Amino acid sequence: MTLSLISESNHLADYLAPSAVIDWQHSSISTLGKSLTQGISSVPDQIRVLYEWVRDRISHTCDIGDPRVTCTASEVLHQGHGFCFAKAHLLAALLRSCGIPTGFCYQRLVFDDAQPDRFTLHGLNAVYLVELRRWVRLDARGNKPGVQAEFCWHREQLAFPIRPRCGEVDYPNLYVEPHPNIITALQTYSTAQALIAHLPATL
Repeated sequence: MTLSLISESNHLADYLAPSAVIDWQHSSISTLGKSLTQGISSVPDQIRVLYEWVRDRISHTCDIGDPRVTCTASEVLHQGHGFCFAKAHLLAALLRSCGIPTGFCYQRLVFDDAQPDRFTLHGLNAVYLVELRRWVRLDARGNKPGVQAEFCWHREQLAFPIRPRCGEVDYPNLYVEPHPNIITALQTYSTAQALIAHLPATL
């Protein structure tokens, strides 16, 4: 069953705005957005192209063992990797640069099944589809064995379907900007190892 999202703002324009973190007006991002969507008139097809580019071309920091922490969208693009939150920042920036309203959603997940009492937040996006008149979540974390996220109109296919029996939570909030707890963590810890040890566990 698709989660009913609670929008922070009723104004779609708020989900298009640039900011210090979602710096879509940076020339590298706006140029890439235009290049990737050139000749594609269908908005859902534009979303798919941008989503799959970030999902597949930008590595998850943990998957490649890079010690650096990225936060702003332009940083993620420049370094070529990011944690799930940072990849969501870049995807939002690319989508907003193409006029597609995009927000931020979060899940609380078990950090590791070997540590069932330790939780961590996971970041993803939601885009507004005019054709459906509703928001659709999508997760650009990056696929790997056991993780297969896709952009689907009619049903969600996220990286991590939650397991309520394990205490996992789908937060229904749809934020205009990344949650302050996330930004603080990404900007406080300068190495991936330090960030992993201090990942926020709740909003």
